[in-house]
Amino acid sequence: MSRFIHQLPEWPRFHWNQEALAGTLAAVRHKQGRLLGRMEALGFSLRKEAELETLTLDVLKSSEIEGEKLNAEQVRSSIARRLGLDIAGAVPADRDVEGVVEMMLDATQNFAQPLTPERLAGWHAALFPTGRSGMRKITVGGWRTDAEGPMQVVSGPLGKEKVHYEAPAAALLGREMSRFTAWANETDSTDLVLRSALAHLWFVTIHPFDDGNGRIARAIADSLLAKSENSAQRFYSMSAQIRQERKAYYDILERTQKGTLDVTPWLEWFLGCLDRAFDRTETTLAAVLRKARFWERLAATAINERQRRVLNRMLEGFQGKLTSTKWAKLGKCSHDTALRDIQCLIDKGALVKNPAGGRSTSYSLKGIER
Repeated sequence: MSRFIHQLPEWPRFHWNQEALAGTLAAVRHKQGRLLGRMEALGFSLRKEAELETLTLDVLKSSEIEGEKLNAEQVRSSIARRLGLDIAGAVPADRDVEGVVEMMLDATQNFAQPLTPERLAGWHAALFPTGRSGMRKITVGGWRTDAEGPMQVVSGPLGKEKVHYEAPAAALLGREMSRFTAWANETDSTDLVLRSALAHLWFVTIHPFDDGNGRIARAIADSLLAKSENSAQRFYSMSAQIRQERKAYYDILERTQKGTLDVTPWLEWFLGCLDRAFDRTETTLAAVLRKARFWERLAATAINERQRRVLNRMLEGFQGKLTSTKWAKLGKCSHDTALRDIQCLIDKGALVKNPAGGRSTSYSLKGIER
């Protein structure tokens, strides 16, 4: 008896109830089109700002799904540099951060390029620049070998593990990946949003690498979503929404991989998750528009480069209260210069002093709700 869908005789001939999905798919496509239309109306600079925020979120959350926490400032700086954007507080990025960013941008910016084993191997090598996953040495840029046993998704303490899934044997990977990439590069009548969901499921079911399969599956899905819009610019994050619904994500994957090749429930969940990802974009847009309105209000005000840099840092999500000591650190200046900067900006209507005084004196952006 087959335990997993890849063991079924008809694998990988997925099928689904088109009629049951039609209404949801149409609604998602409509919302997708409206979002893209709104972003076009923002103008070039604001679109790039929104794209930077979205891609940063996407990279961070896709890694978080796998339990890996990346440095947000490094991710943002790496993406900004590759997009040709000059941002405040740019910092050098570690190799592992650069690799994740490189993979994600190649997937979305070059969505029209064929998906080949060589390209996937490059993504995998970018994710694991040291050749290790944590302390463990892995096969990088090549299919797994199963030298240490079958590829399994397990949970629970040692000796009482629960096997949630077991992937196809390493000996089958050449054939499996040839079929997958051939399909991924075909053009048929299936809506590209549905193809994105199918590609995600199919790839993560094959699980061809020692590690990084989830992140690569989501990058493939993002690439097909970009193709569905014929646009390399990203204004919503499917990975951020999956991170929000992580348990439901793993539950539906496990049920699907232990079920039949009727993948209607998986497609329903994916479409619903995508719909909710569009809704979450309002948060990103609000931050971008808030920043734009702040600078529009001060357009005729003389502000030096150091002041502009620190104000942008505050607009981009500065944590905690701003004090003169923190200003000096962010502005790389003396404490006296920080105090002069702050008083100057209070006089010009950019900053306000918070009610608490004395040693607790702190400042906020004027006219900006946090």
